[in-house]
Amino acid sequence: MNIPMTNAPILRALSVHLLTATGAVFALLAILAAADENWPRMYLWLLVAFAVDGIDGPLARHYDVQINAPRFDGQLLDLIIDYLTYVFIPACALYWSGLLPGWTGWGAIIIISFASAMYFADTRMKTEDKSFQGFPGCWNMVILVIFAISPPPMVTLIIVLVLAVAMFLPLRFVHPVRTKRWRNITLPVALIWTVLAIWAALLDLNTPNLLQIALLATSIYLLGAGAVQQIVPSRATA
Repeated sequence: MNIPMTNAPILRALSVHLLTATGAVFALLAILAAADENWPRMYLWLLVAFAVDGIDGPLARHYDVQINAPRFDGQLLDLIIDYLTYVFIPACALYWSGLLPGWTGWGAIIIISFASAMYFADTRMKTEDKSFQGFPGCWNMVILVIFAISPPPMVTLIIVLVLAVAMFLPLRFVHPVRTKRWRNITLPVALIWTVLAIWAALLDLNTPNLLQIALLATSIYLLGAGAVQQIVPSRATA
């Protein structure tokens, strides 16, 4: 059946909203896996949601969803799902896993959930170059690396504290797709990180040393590239 040309842009834009909404389903599947303490399966579902989050934004801009499907607020929908998959479920997993025993576990999940809620409501979250102002609450990525490496509890707690504070500091963190500067490096590194994360999940998070090193190296780049860009002027402004 041929779709009338006048309806095609609307249907395409609506399909992007529907794609974004699948993240809620993947979040549900992830938290069910977490409730069973099946951390590899939980992370596979979170990585599927992560992949959807990586492609729905460019599609939304391409099909101009704000004009062609304005009934649904794509940014609000995206933020709701991001809070579930980036913050809430990883925080629950960190607590349920026992990697932070006793008061350290309670402290970490309270810090992560509270600070992230404030950050997600921050109207200054994005910078003019499409980077993030402050650590963007990607706890799903951080906690996957923690699961894969299993550092001592106090090291994990310090990592949580430092990143929570970094959410509100004038530090830039690159967006792999939207930050144009160094994108030819950042995007491949983000894709490599995703492949490494899938590999770690398929290994039941029993990661060999080489995989741990690769996860750490790619994570450090993604965390630090924006701050380095603040220090090193671009050719356009030099």
